[in-house]
Amino acid sequence: MESAPFPLVSNLLMFGRALRRTGIDVHPGRLLDVVDALGHVNVGSRDEVYYTCRALLVHRHEQLALFDRAFEIFWRGPGQDLVRPRREETRAVAIEAFALTELPDDITGEDSNDARSLEDGLPTWSDLGVVATKDFAAFTTAELAQATAMLSGLVWTPGERRTRRWVRGAGRRIDLRRAIRDSLRTDGDVMTLHRRRRQVRARPLVLLCDISRSMERYSRMLLHFAHAVMTRHRRVEAFVFSTELTRITRHLRTYRADGALAAVSHAVPDWSGGTRIGGAIKQFHQRWGRRALTGGPVVLLISDGWDCGDPAELAEQVARLQRSSHRLIWLSPLLGTVDYAPLTRGLQAALPFVDDFLPARTLTNLADLGLHLNALA
Repeated sequence: MESAPFPLVSNLLMFGRALRRTGIDVHPGRLLDVVDALGHVNVGSRDEVYYTCRALLVHRHEQLALFDRAFEIFWRGPGQDLVRPRREETRAVAIEAFALTELPDDITGEDSNDARSLEDGLPTWSDLGVVATKDFAAFTTAELAQATAMLSGLVWTPGERRTRRWVRGAGRRIDLRRAIRDSLRTDGDVMTLHRRRRQVRARPLVLLCDISRSMERYSRMLLHFAHAVMTRHRRVEAFVFSTELTRITRHLRTYRADGALAAVSHAVPDWSGGTRIGGAIKQFHQRWGRRALTGGPVVLLISDGWDCGDPAELAEQVARLQRSSHRLIWLSPLLGTVDYAPLTRGLQAALPFVDDFLPARTLTNLADLGLHLNALA
């Protein structure tokens, strides 16, 4: 499914904030589920939207009255008398249906100033446009939180792969074993020729993120990106490196992004240290390669390329990484800046073995990466 437009995601986030102020615990993962679910219902029908949101956001019986009041307020406006939309119009209609209206005092029992401030906090399209093209290194705390929410709405689909296992299905090959087994019921007469096909599984993702001193301005945002990827895909392995390699897959499974980053910071012993990319990739191959590189994964190597190790070792390890993966993508936060050229010794040695060399300094870059991965599918 394609990612939802940012206005819809922003309004749903605002709805979640209003619910949290009433005492209903709404976390971003549930809101993402709502975004996906609204693509499968008629958002022109008030009842369908209501029951979809209630089923995913309400967890206890005593929360129903609070949810009903909040939903009434959010539904009011231009979307109240919508006609049933066509499937391709679903997203656009949802944006209109969730247009935020005035928040009265009795939704939370707070004064009107608090309610007004809640409404004023809704990001507009122009605000989102500025954040989407702003360099991660220049983000304020508020923009970082907004960007994290925007990342949660993106979809990365690295594709599928055919396994060696055969399963029932409309394939070209005849399933002789099944046909012979069924013939035992008809005295050896084969009545039906069943077919089989190759089993298809989602292609894994492997993330290798540089957290050395030169990457300090970008590391936090890129780890938010890694957390967002982990919440959308089950088959993801994540690692960070400076002078040593640390596996952070388990830490990023923490539901909330801030908690996940706190767990990562406690687990990594060499944060903002030097950079030995070749040595870290070699350590990855020796300890985790057999486990992480099965199934033909797409590998995302995130680094600015500043390396104090041996360029020959880096070239050797990157070449080995490329041979072991379906596609190797190097993401650089410096690519796209003024007068930048990949002239460091490490990059010059590694780039001949990289399938794609892409920027990763703005949200637009990461959205383009999602489109690129979807094209690989």
